[in-house]
Amino acid sequence: MRKDFLLNHQQTLLGPLWILFQPVLTLFTYVLVFNKLVGISTGSIPPVLFYLIGIALWTFFSESFIAISFTFTHYESIFQKVYFPRLIVPLSLVSANIIRLFLQLFLLFILILVYWFIYNTPIVISWWLLLLPFAIAIIGINGLSAGLLFAVLTAQYRDLINIVNVGIRLMMFITPVIYPVTIVPAKLRLLMELNPLSSLFELSRFCIFNEGTFTTAQLLYSISITLLLFVGSMMLFHKRVDKLMDVV
Repeated sequence: MRKDFLLNHQQTLLGPLWILFQPVLTLFTYVLVFNKLVGISTGSIPPVLFYLIGIALWTFFSESFIAISFTFTHYESIFQKVYFPRLIVPLSLVSANIIRLFLQLFLLFILILVYWFIYNTPIVISWWLLLLPFAIAIIGINGLSAGLLFAVLTAQYRDLINIVNVGIRLMMFITPVIYPVTIVPAKLRLLMELNPLSSLFELSRFCIFNEGTFTTAQLLYSISITLLLFVGSMMLFHKRVDKLMDVV
């Protein structure tokens, strides 16, 4: 985990500061484009806070998913030289992204205090905040599970790597990262509800800001899909891992 964390930032000008600089740069872009130019409302949540939690959660999921998807292609030389449980690599990749997420959430809570102190933005703390780690865990399991599935597929079919890169960008637009669910037209709402991440992102915002749109049924659906994907991807990974070593 520590090695993956350091390798991601070695030989860079800002080093680990990129963990905070990158989401801040993305944050200002989103506020300018989607809030100021397009005019997407973020409800009672200040746009800066709304987008930052979305960016942090999406980065956690997408970076975990992409890194794990390329497990066999990026770590094939290590796999061929040293034997160890192959699942250690995907788990370490998720763990490295958890560190990044926690640092970005720390920045979020600092900004919440700034808004409270300077702009008198009310802070609502409720027992829902205790569910935030649960929502993050389910999002992380989604990234791990989907990553394991595509790790097997990309090891055998290298052209799927391009699909992974394009697909993850498209998926962001059917996940409430840059907009709240409330502005989605009714005829498109079903598409969002089929995405297991949607209710988890809304739950995360509700845990912190007491504002989000989801139902118990949607959460149960997200958890069920996540567990099915997790079990299926783990079984496929363990079944194919030794055979794939001959392919890569």
